[in-house]
Amino acid sequence: MASPRLLRRCLFAALSAALVASAAVGPARAQTAAPAAAAVTTFSDTFDGAAGSGVDSSKWTLETGDNVNNHERQYYTSGTRNAALDGQGHLVITARKENPAGYQCWYGSCQYTSARMNTAGKFNAQYGHVEARMKIPRGQGMWPAFWMLGTPVNWPDSGEIDVMENVGFEPSTVHGTIHGPGYSGSGGIGAGYSLPGGQAFADAFHTFAVDWAPDSITWSVDGNVYQRRTPADLGGKTWVFNKPFFLILNLAVGGYWPGDPDGSTQFPQQLVVDSVSVTTSDSAAGVPIRGLAGKCVDVAGANSANGTPVQLYDCNGTVAQAWTVGSDGTIRALGKCLDVTGNGTADGSTVQLWDCSGGANQKWAVSAAHDIVNPQANKCLDVTGNNAANGTRLQIWTCSGGGNQKWTVG
Repeated sequence: MASPRLLRRCLFAALSAALVASAAVGPARAQTAAPAAAAVTTFSDTFDGAAGSGVDSSKWTLETGDNVNNHERQYYTSGTRNAALDGQGHLVITARKENPAGYQCWYGSCQYTSARMNTAGKFNAQYGHVEARMKIPRGQGMWPAFWMLGTPVNWPDSGEIDVMENVGFEPSTVHGTIHGPGYSGSGGIGAGYSLPGGQAFADAFHTFAVDWAPDSITWSVDGNVYQRRTPADLGGKTWVFNKPFFLILNLAVGGYWPGDPDGSTQFPQQLVVDSVSVTTSDSAAGVPIRGLAGKCVDVAGANSANGTPVQLYDCNGTVAQAWTVGSDGTIRALGKCLDVTGNGTADGSTVQLWDCSGGANQKWAVSAAHDIVNPQANKCLDVTGNNAANGTRLQIWTCSGGGNQKWTVG
């Protein structure tokens, strides 16, 4: 279900041109660091600082005002009353039930204050892995979001990527959505992700992310992929996600979608943000991983189905060979993860493509010595039988230093 944002968003900040670089690689086995060709973190905020201090003004701008078109009930303030560090490595965005002094909202007196912040004019992303680790509030009428707007802003034509939205009447579900010309507001294209067993997102921190390439956007929660969108999903409408976007965090109160708070909603409410980061690979669409005889790690048939074999094949520049090495230790292609079949740790356990789950069988360490190691098994990505023929299956095997276990990322 898409978020029915019926708005042209108003921003007071000037917008900057795009700057992106490359993405971080997970730590290697004890002796080495990841190859520089694979990675740099382009944006990171872990919200370290003294309790009560404000956000880093070199990274974020606090917006002020109300949101007319969404019929929201809050007034966004500057300062630290509604957005401050807690001294424990978190940003806390607080919604309070109070009238902002001296301001009349579009729909009458504002009943709540809150905060909304963006990176416009300070950081823009274009492609890569965009994530935030957060604990969302609980209660009817609450509407926390982590999202992005295209630059320069001319909504909806400039585009919107909602990494995570939650409305309080759905405590177990979050939504990821794209908006653009002809598919905005209630016509946005997206899907929801629900925790199992009726768990509530407000009970713990969760990581909300998108992996964004020129022709695809893939959403995940805690490493679990739940949807992937491409231009083919737009029914002939324009894909506008090939340009810079900036980041936004906010906690809205009320609005057309969540409805107003009621007697069950306790205030103050808090959106607690542990970290926000953006990493991108040197190639926006991913990079090849080359090995034995100069051939590439390849998803057989470019098939994104779970269980598709991962093999050695002549390098051809297709999406089947476009890999993103993530700061979370995953290696991804086609929106899914490089996975050791059946969680195996024995020599000869094959590798395959599978939905990202956050499991140890999907964690890899890329070393400066050109090993790709699965730490759970403490074994290396290996070409079966040292056979350089096209279609040879890849596996894990005890690390030997042989050429069938040496890989170059990028």
